[in-house]
Amino acid sequence: MLSRVTSSSVARGFSTLSFGALPPTPNRRVVVTGLGAVTPFGVGVSRSWDALLDSQCAIDTVDALADTGLNCTIGAAVPRGEGDGAFRTKDWVNLKNLRAQEPDFIAFTLAAADEALKDSGWSPHSDEERERAGVAIGAGMGNIAEVMDVGKLIQDKKYRRVSPFFITRILINLAAGHVSIEHGLKGPNHSCVTACATGSHSIGDATSLIRHGNADVMVAGGTEASLNEISMCAFLRAQALSTKFNDRPQEASRPFDSQRNGFVMGEGAGVVVLEEYEHAKKRGAKIYAEVRGYGLSGDSNHITAPLETGDGARRAMQSAIAQSGLALSDIGYINAHATSTPLGDRAENAAVKELFGEHANQLAMSSTKGAIGHLLGAAGAVEAIFSIKALHHNVMPPTLNLTETTEEFTLNYVPNQPQEKELRAVLTNSFGFGGTNASLLFAK
Repeated sequence: MLSRVTSSSVARGFSTLSFGALPPTPNRRVVVTGLGAVTPFGVGVSRSWDALLDSQCAIDTVDALADTGLNCTIGAAVPRGEGDGAFRTKDWVNLKNLRAQEPDFIAFTLAAADEALKDSGWSPHSDEERERAGVAIGAGMGNIAEVMDVGKLIQDKKYRRVSPFFITRILINLAAGHVSIEHGLKGPNHSCVTACATGSHSIGDATSLIRHGNADVMVAGGTEASLNEISMCAFLRAQALSTKFNDRPQEASRPFDSQRNGFVMGEGAGVVVLEEYEHAKKRGAKIYAEVRGYGLSGDSNHITAPLETGDGARRAMQSAIAQSGLALSDIGYINAHATSTPLGDRAENAAVKELFGEHANQLAMSSTKGAIGHLLGAAGAVEAIFSIKALHHNVMPPTLNLTETTEEFTLNYVPNQPQEKELRAVLTNSFGFGGTNASLLFAK
């Protein structure tokens, strides 16, 4: 017979825990040993980096949008075809193992991950190594165009026309899943979606997993392929895109400039290989940089607009610097999130000046979005790679189209041409809709 529940047997809160303290958490050092990218300049990190330092711009009219009637028909598309550096899905997707061609956001990821792993010189050779290596790759929007296409089929009740692979072609975490499968990585398989901060959060989260002993190697980054009518229309309705330069596309993305009037959408992927320092040192790996700090914050302000003071951005940078153990004066360069929007650029500028005080006049800050547009979920990862290259080569990429500023922009924004500078530590910022902020600090 069941006993009757009485008030004395109901679970209550308690002040004494049943078990002792948790085991101490490791705090291991994490380094970057591999870089891979697909950008509007083409396939490969070196190609993109060389174009940046040559002050080239990859923004142009998007053929697929030219006759849509949209108020913005420009973007930074990954080059396709048979030309040097062009992206070809067949080169990266193993069609023998797949029954359907993978969407671009996954294919871009596979290409960038392949380059990063080859660059690192590491691959797993045992089950133990596979189980200690994982993936953390996210996207902001993923394969959103196919959702629209399938929506039309369902509206017309053509249910049998919906692909059995539809779900696996739209899920954001399938970018990470494909990399895990392709390279036999059986450790943490992680994916985050934090709008335009996705790439930075992915690298930061992967760093934390290694630091705390969950993995020895992580393949981390972000990807995006949203240059289509639905994304363009949506961002236009949100009043986020540049609309004044359709006839001069290479002048449209102009971070910090007085004529900026919205961002220009781009596409691509960025992936880095992260390793525990002793693991990398033991195998004689080439080390680009140490991931020294990872800061996160929330604006708690508005679904799309940051606080004008840049308070959330300031706290993210401050957190990354505090975690690093470095001084403000150690930071020589900031790769800004600055997307060429009137409010966003002003808020980030205010945050840097507030946090760094007098030292803000000694450091330099540039936005590479003038050259490649805003890659949304891939932006943070690609810009982390550019920041690491800047640190590694002691040269800061320029902010294109910066010809005139308003009075609050008094810092060195590396206008139009790269600048050389001995760098010891750099920051890169990423901020997203919903008030999500991330800062990564890389050091020699």
